[in-house]
Amino acid sequence: MARVQKLSPEVFLNVPYDKKFERLFLALISGISAFGLVPRATLEITTSVRRLDRILDLIRRCEYSIHDLSRVEIDRGAPRTPRFNMPFELGLSVAFEKASKSRTRGWFVCESQSYRLAKSLSDLNGTDPFIHNGTIEGVFRELGNMFRRPGRQPSVQQMRTIYRKLRINLPAVLRQAGSGTPYTARVFRDLSVIASAAAVEVMLTRR
Repeated sequence: MARVQKLSPEVFLNVPYDKKFERLFLALISGISAFGLVPRATLEITTSVRRLDRILDLIRRCEYSIHDLSRVEIDRGAPRTPRFNMPFELGLSVAFEKASKSRTRGWFVCESQSYRLAKSLSDLNGTDPFIHNGTIEGVFRELGNMFRRPGRQPSVQQMRTIYRKLRINLPAVLRQAGSGTPYTARVFRDLSVIASAAAVEVMLTRR
C-alpha cells in the first residue's frame, strides 16, 4: 500500500502589509519555513468569493496562527483611522480555537513593545505576547519560543541564513511578478517556495 505523505502544518500570518514591515515579513516566512511549517496569508485570497468567508476558511485549515499587533495604530492617510484587521482576525482565530476545542491548535500574539498589549487589548490580559522589538533577530528569537518541534528546532543563525537567501532573491522575484511589493499572492507564494527549499538545505548541511 502506498504511503500517504503527511502535509506540513500551516501557519496563518496576520500581519500589516506595508513597507515598514517588509523585513519582518520576510523574517517570518524564513523562520516559519525553517521549522518545516508552511506560511499562509490573506494575500492568497484573490477570488471574488466573499473575503470574510475565505479568511475563515484559511484560519480553519491552519494549525497555528501568528498575530502581529505592533502596528495597530492610526495611519497618516485621510481619513485617519486605526487598523482593525489584525485584532479582528486574532478574534476570529481565538473564537475558532475555543469552538473547535482542539489542543493541536495554537495562536500567538506578537508585539514590538512590552506592556503595550495590556493597554491596547486588555481582554487578553493573562496572555503573554511575544515581544520581537521590531527586529529580525527578535522575530527569530520569538519563533523559537513559540514552536517546539521534535527533530526540527532551527537556530537563530539558521533562520538568518534562510532570510539572507530571501533577501538576495527578492529583487528577481519582484521583477518576474511585475510587482513593487512582496505583499501579492504570486510574490508571497514564490518567496515561500524559496524559503522552504533553503530551509531543507540549511537543516541538512548544519547538522
